[in-house]
Amino acid sequence: MSQFTMTINGAAVGSDQQLSVLDPATGRPFAECPDCSEAQLDQAVRAAKAALPAWQGDAEARRAALLKCADAIEAQAQAIAPVLTQEQGKPLGKALEELYGAALWFRSTVALPLEDQLLREDENFRVELRRRPLGVVAGITPWNFPVLLAVWKIAPALLAGNTFILKPSPYTPLSSLALGEALRDALPPGVFNVVSGGDQLGRWLTAHPEVRKISFTGSVATGKHIAAAAAPDLKRVTLELGGNDPAIVLADNNPEKIAEKLFWSAFANSGQVCVAVKRLYVEEPIFPAVVEALGAIAERVKVGPGSAADSELGPLNNRAQFDRVSELVEDARSHGAKVVAGGKPLANEGYFYAPTILTDVTEGVRLVDEEQFGPALPVMSFKSVDEVLGRANGTHFGLGGSIWTEDLDRGATLARDLDCGTAWVNQHMNLAPDVPFGGVKWSGIGYENGPWGLAAFTEYQVINVAKR
Repeated sequence: MSQFTMTINGAAVGSDQQLSVLDPATGRPFAECPDCSEAQLDQAVRAAKAALPAWQGDAEARRAALLKCADAIEAQAQAIAPVLTQEQGKPLGKALEELYGAALWFRSTVALPLEDQLLREDENFRVELRRRPLGVVAGITPWNFPVLLAVWKIAPALLAGNTFILKPSPYTPLSSLALGEALRDALPPGVFNVVSGGDQLGRWLTAHPEVRKISFTGSVATGKHIAAAAAPDLKRVTLELGGNDPAIVLADNNPEKIAEKLFWSAFANSGQVCVAVKRLYVEEPIFPAVVEALGAIAERVKVGPGSAADSELGPLNNRAQFDRVSELVEDARSHGAKVVAGGKPLANEGYFYAPTILTDVTEGVRLVDEEQFGPALPVMSFKSVDEVLGRANGTHFGLGGSIWTEDLDRGATLARDLDCGTAWVNQHMNLAPDVPFGGVKWSGIGYENGPWGLAAFTEYQVINVAKR
């Protein structure tokens, strides 16, 4: 089996204990990673704290180092991508896109301003507002986009002058460990540390007294636990949590024109995207045509191992998620849902599930009310816009949503009525490094990306000078 090492204080570090990493295309172990001990985590935190004074002192040196990080990721992308594919399941081309996207995020972050602000100056006072780094910060990342979502946190945290400890999901630790290896020569020792382990490691990290912030992407349940664990120490938190995104399709659309975009807005990465379309509402006059078009796409999409050149969708990442999707589809069936396409596993081994389109289902059924995070889409009809907005907003979630219409002005107006962090018109999941991303209600606290994401890794300090 392949072996991977943690990065602590710029050096390769192993562990007496190892965790197996499974290939979701087979369900069998293919590699091992270190299971970080509490003493090793303390070592990483001490290294990060020791690196703070020098790292905070020179903003231009930080910008230069982040550009080196982007170069290092691009240089290692061809080597890391197969690892990402094997542990996560996504097609190799999508793994490469994720890595090149991570490099893009580093470069875009470098361009963000980080200047002090003059609030007032007169004959009596000069008042400045500056942003200070928080100190040692930590990122806990999910298994769907382990490299890209880590860099969403790492890049702004480092630019702001913090030092960083990354704890990836135990389902996909290898690409993050490889990221740590790739960045060892780009960053001073201790500035960026990567530790791997299970849930206990996450609890140690969240409770550690020297860690001043936790930035977490993952489930609502885990986000609530992290917020509660961070509260006694008044740690700052950014939480990007689950979504149950509605897409609302008005009757003025041409079903054939929008079907492909709608499908991939729901099924990209086998539906394992927090901000993917999870509920589709279609106005009655075009409902049958949209369902037919989506079903045809679902039937023809090639599902297979991410390593296969012709695979468009890979497996679900892990057994728990595979079982959850299977359970939600069967529950919908038991409540009268009609399966238009898919509705079943696709192989005797691995976690492959057919792209599934269901109708004759509505609110009150788990597939509609909960976040499925997989390749199963409920498609529902509606009569009026007022009705469907109430249905779309009637949830604890509020990450994203979209309106689909030929009338752009009407679409923009209706998008404002969606109770979510990002509302799109005639698109979904369009994310960019210079645009803030975050959710409302149970979908999160705080924002990532752009100057808003950078500000989240700082705290204000007012410098108030009396001239006489």
